[in-house]
Amino acid sequence: MLAYKLQEQAYGGLRPEVKRQLRELGASINREPRKAGGPFMVAIRIKPGTRLIREWEGKTYQVTVGETNFEYNGEQYKSLTAIASLITGTHWSGPRFFGLRGRSS
Repeated sequence: MLAYKLQEQAYGGLRPEVKRQLRELGASINREPRKAGGPFMVAIRIKPGTRLIREWEGKTYQVTVGETNFEYNGEQYKSLTAIASLITGTHWSGPRFFGLRGRSS
């Protein structure tokens, strides 16, 4: 613990996002201790300008990642889920639809 504190003073501590994720993980383990060994999903960061391409029912769809939103068909959307739902006509996880998350175990 002393070594960690020295390293923290020298190089800085954890980023606020990492601290938040650790708090959420701890809270979920407290709520459901039997699932403590389950998968822990880490948010995927995609650089602005990245193009996500997905073929669905014979048609190719392209989404461009922005700083705070996603562009599809000349329109701005706050989430990939909204775009995936628009494309498929049903609720889909946007990150899963565009191949950014695998299937849960």
